[in-house]
Amino acid sequence: MSETIFTKIIAREIPAEIIYEDDDVLAFNDINPQAPTHFLVIPKKPIATINDIQAEDAPLIGKMYLAAAHIAKQQGFSENGYRAVMNCNPDGGQTVYHIHLHVLAGKPMGWPPYQNNIKQTLP
Repeated sequence: MSETIFTKIIAREIPAEIIYEDDDVLAFNDINPQAPTHFLVIPKKPIATINDIQAEDAPLIGKMYLAAAHIAKQQGFSENGYRAVMNCNPDGGQTVYHIHLHVLAGKPMGWPPYQNNIKQTLP
């Protein structure tokens, strides 16, 4: 896998507002937030896409979600809720080819047709 902005953040070659780190994962605030709270959780092991995750990576992927839940509790939004999502490849919206978990919070994250818990009729 080629070097990415995330491998440079892990190596501290590019600054980032790091909010969590352990031996396996790193979390930092997104530079282009899409919600009042928006951070990324990345594995320190470079894995390009969700399609490249191997069976032996399962504990690492679990650690990414555990880190997200820990940060959510620490920052006080775990009970109100949040969205945690990974994008995969161009049609999935992936722009950096090093898997990353987007965590968004601080506003309702309804998805049409269920926006704000109001079911709407689809055409």
